[in-house]
Amino acid sequence: MTKKYDVYGMGNALMDMEFSVTPELLAQLNIDKGVMTLMDETQQKEVLTHLPNPCKQSSGGSAANTLVAISQLGGKGFYSCKVAADEVGKAYLEDLVNCGLDTNLALDNRPEGITGKCLVLVTPDADRTMNTFLGITSDLGLTEIDDEALKDSQYLYIEGYLVSSPVAKATAIHGKKVAESAGVKTSFSLSDANMVDFFRDGILEIIGDGVDLLFSNEIEALKMANTDKLEDAIAFLQTLAKTFTITRGKEGSLIFDGEKIIEIEPYPVNAVDTVGAGDMYAGCLLYGITNGLGWEKAGKLASLASSKLVTSFGARLDTSVLQSLLEQIKN
Repeated sequence: MTKKYDVYGMGNALMDMEFSVTPELLAQLNIDKGVMTLMDETQQKEVLTHLPNPCKQSSGGSAANTLVAISQLGGKGFYSCKVAADEVGKAYLEDLVNCGLDTNLALDNRPEGITGKCLVLVTPDADRTMNTFLGITSDLGLTEIDDEALKDSQYLYIEGYLVSSPVAKATAIHGKKVAESAGVKTSFSLSDANMVDFFRDGILEIIGDGVDLLFSNEIEALKMANTDKLEDAIAFLQTLAKTFTITRGKEGSLIFDGEKIIEIEPYPVNAVDTVGAGDMYAGCLLYGITNGLGWEKAGKLASLASSKLVTSFGARLDTSVLQSLLEQIKN
């Protein structure tokens, strides 16, 4: 039976604000480089006073970026998230709709509160450091989940950042149970090394008896497996997921398709901003495996698109660019 949606996503709704900064400024502000750190609104406002003007601002959040990529490629996605009845929340919803995504959000039915924001600090080595005030998205609850839309999807995609909020974590676990009961495949992204460092038990709680597809980068995989050996991390991930990916930056990526490891070659580029690279990889891979490309071609598309993404600022590519990359892989 044909499903209405290729992917149903669950994640944080955050307005991303990108800044070019130096490692020295990060050190001065006592900000850990290269990871995501949660902060309250007062802390975030204080950091903002020390930053230059943003070089880019867009609706984001990890899973949102992934779902947007799926839609740009021609896939059909649904995104469950939570924004407030403020101007940022209105802009966020309008952006999702403009990107062709269906969502639980409505212009006339948003709760009072503050929509979350993420300060994305990009250093000259193209590394991204994120300082996040979750705002109302930390209360992502069962009312934000559309069970019928979820059941009518090929895959559920859950971002790992949800583990940091007890309410959102419980909602993710509920979503996974709904998916499993309806025969919908489940996928989960480890999202960030800090999530593994501080919320590993919660991640394992969400994963439960296992997922169909797990997304990870090499650092996250090693930390998850408590090892410094890649082969041990691969063996451990096989206990958590039927299939998985491990992105390795300049070394390309690995895909376990359930039977064998597929090595996906890198596309060498001069990176200026790695924001959203993992999100783009996940979006392209999910699009590929739900639209008949197969694991290897889906992996090549994911590698090509994420390498293209890091050559400019921002977590998204123009739709025309993504479409041309898709045609390149198909041919």
